[in-house]
Amino acid sequence: MSSRLARPVLLTLLFAAVPVTQAATLHVAAAASMTDAMDDVIKAYSAKQGDTTIVPLYASSSTLARQIANGAPSNLYISANLAWMDWLEEQGVILQERANLLQNRLALVAPDDSEKRGFTPGLDGPLLSLLASGERLSVGDPGHVPVGIYAQQAMEALGEWPSLEPRLARANDVRGALALVERGETPAGIVYQTDAEASEGVRILGLFPLDSHEPIVYPVALIDAEGNDAALDFRAWLESEEALAIFAAHGFSPVDNAK
Repeated sequence: MSSRLARPVLLTLLFAAVPVTQAATLHVAAAASMTDAMDDVIKAYSAKQGDTTIVPLYASSSTLARQIANGAPSNLYISANLAWMDWLEEQGVILQERANLLQNRLALVAPDDSEKRGFTPGLDGPLLSLLASGERLSVGDPGHVPVGIYAQQAMEALGEWPSLEPRLARANDVRGALALVERGETPAGIVYQTDAEASEGVRILGLFPLDSHEPIVYPVALIDAEGNDAALDFRAWLESEEALAIFAAHGFSPVDNAK
């Protein structure tokens, strides 16, 4: 073989031996209440790290935790309460870089075209007074959905749980509870402040007293991410000033983990 013919063959073999770097794909499981904020966070991060594809999955924290425990692909989990993160760890799932990331508030909402105005729970009378005969109050299911668990705590603190429990319209997550109010299927509902502010179909009547329920904290953790540089980088970026500013624009507050 002549040297003129051998050179292209040699170059082809050399290039074939160079490994091709594959773009990383991260699966992020986040509480339904984070949908809008996380979409914007992922968009901003992807603009900086174009070689990383982030696939989000939004649902109730309980649903996500159970799916992860059953082997669903996930590199990072953000829960809307501490209990489901604790539960996941109890199932033997390896959590890394766990920290409390964000805080939220509990809000009482009504349809945007409702005649109801300004009703602060605990100050302006019983919540039951907002419901006519046969009407229900929409909430996330208190049996497993964090927003419903917080709502039950608040209703118990206000002494209204016995009268309201049989009048609840229970949704599978906070966005389901919000949708019932948006469509006018319920005259009022209990959701997170961030979801209420993101919706054009509801108005906030008032916020629940902070001492009426446990603090609404969103813990974050990596799932079995040993050696996963892409997951570690995204996890760290979630606590950056840029990411926290995006969360703040959606109504979330950062958590001071130094306390």
